Amino acid sequence: MTSQTCSPTEADAAYGWPDRLAAWTDARLTRMGLIGRFRRDCALAVVLCLVTTGLLLLLFAEATQTPGLALEPFQVSAAIVLSAVQSLLLCVRRVHPVLCLWLVALPQVALFAVLPAAAAVRGFAPAIAAYGCGALLPARRAVRVVAAVTLFESAGLVLVSFLPGQSAAPSVAGQLVSGVLTYAASALFGAYIATRRQNASLERLRAAEAVETQRARADAAIGLERSRMARELHDIAAHHLSGMVVQAAVVERLIDRDPQAAKEAAAWIRAQGRETLHNLRLVVGALRGPEGGDLDDEGAPVPGLGVLDRLVRTARELGTPVELVRDGEPVELPPIADVTFYRVVQEALANVREHAPGAPARIVLRYGAADVSLEIENKARPAPDRPRVNRGFGLAGMQERAQLIGATLDAGPTPSGGWRVSLRLPLDGETTSPHAGAHRSVPQPGTRLAP
Repeated sequence: MTSQTCSPTEADAAYGWPDRLAAWTDARLTRMGLIGRFRRDCALAVVLCLVTTGLLLLLFAEATQTPGLALEPFQVSAAIVLSAVQSLLLCVRRVHPVLCLWLVALPQVALFAVLPAAAAVRGFAPAIAAYGCGALLPARRAVRVVAAVTLFESAGLVLVSFLPGQSAAPSVAGQLVSGVLTYAASALFGAYIATRRQNASLERLRAAEAVETQRARADAAIGLERSRMARELHDIAAHHLSGMVVQAAVVERLIDRDPQAAKEAAAWIRAQGRETLHNLRLVVGALRGPEGGDLDDEGAPVPGLGVLDRLVRTARELGTPVELVRDGEPVELPPIADVTFYRVVQEALANVREHAPGAPARIVLRYGAADVSLEIENKARPAPDRPRVNRGFGLAGMQERAQLIGATLDAGPTPSGGWRVSLRLPLDGETTSPHAGAHRSVPQPGTRLAP
């Protein structure tokens, strides 16, 4: 299952030209120094005042040439002044949207009283004020406010129609319909734009969260891969290098007394070093991907319990008396579980050579009906003359491996002064693997394991 995410830029562009136009306008106003709602609304009010005044002058100039529609100079002047005041009141349209709408409605009623019904005009200010209420107020409150102002203006228009010279009933009805449509449509459009902006903001937030989540997943994957690489390199290096250190000490003691034995030990060290280098190259090739290295049946860098005897034999050659006991009918484990059991034995024996050289160790591998358990226990050091040095990564690596396969790992000292490591893996219908020789495959990052 894949998820499609978009960047914040794509989220902005998904809503089309209105949002791009708003962003462009915002940038230009910011460059002009108009920052903040009040300043920008004041600029809008001044521009609208000039535009409305110019349009009214043109309209009244044509009205004077219309037969039967004569306007007194007082009416023209009053209409221009009221329209200008109405436009200038928009400077508070976003600071006090409700107050602005009521204040804009008052000059509109006055315009109906000053001008005859046939020449009544309605400016842009009422529509802009209603738009602000729809965009800024909650839906229910915006409906109540716009409905109240519409009723107020309609009532004022009806009352004005009874004044002398205001008897044109069709014009009054048309103004009532025009008022209702103006306020309702403008408020509805404002609510739509506000919802659109909220959706755009949510899309940007979701896009940012998706990017952050993807980055966190990538970091986690890198961390897991680094831990996996560290475990593999540590297990190989600790096993082989600890043996080489032991043999180097033997060479140092025998080089004068028994040169032939020293040569044999040095040859063993050389062979062990060559094997270590080969295994490290295989691990690096496996971590780089299928094309990064050639893995054959004889040189798999992640062996399993099938080659446990060889590991025990190598430990005995390095001077650690090891007893291996198998109990129960063997079952085929999943690849990573198989590798984990092998690596735990390998690390435990390396720790014995490091911290208790010469101490006997006992390995017990039990195959039960409900679980597979492993126990490695060593006796106390026979010659405690070497200081105990903690390498610090072995137990942590074993614990990480156990957690990956859902197993339980316990490690600690024994009452006799030795050390015990135990690993237990519960079995169910999905734990065993039907593929023979599965331990020879290299687990890829992200492999899912049965609990």
